[in-house]
Amino acid sequence: QVQLVESGGGLVQPGGSLRLSCAASRSLFFFDTMGWYRQAPGKERELVATSRPIVNYADSVKGRFTISIDNAKNTVYLQMNTLKPGDTAVYYCYARNDYDRLEYWGQGTQVTVSS
Repeated sequence: QVQLVESGGGLVQPGGSLRLSCAASRSLFFFDTMGWYRQAPGKERELVATSRPIVNYADSVKGRFTISIDNAKNTVYLQMNTLKPGDTAVYYCYARNDYDRLEYWGQGTQVTVSS
């Protein structure tokens, strides 16, 4: 059973930074797709960034967020800079194995941007 565990969320003022972490229970090489999604209250879940198969960002976070991978630690990171109130949401780590057609989600971590 694969587990994804997020951490690093919290309350931050506008313009501040946070780094989210997603620790996987197995090697990241097992996954064909990895990324981060977020869901704000009353809104649908949306893609924030992917690191595999290609690095891609939502237009709303380009230039402010950076996704990275540490294969030795089986961990995916999301560095978030210049945060805005509109970034407030629950952030979820996502992974997919195409061969098994299985998707995995973390439990989510709350990010609140407010003064």
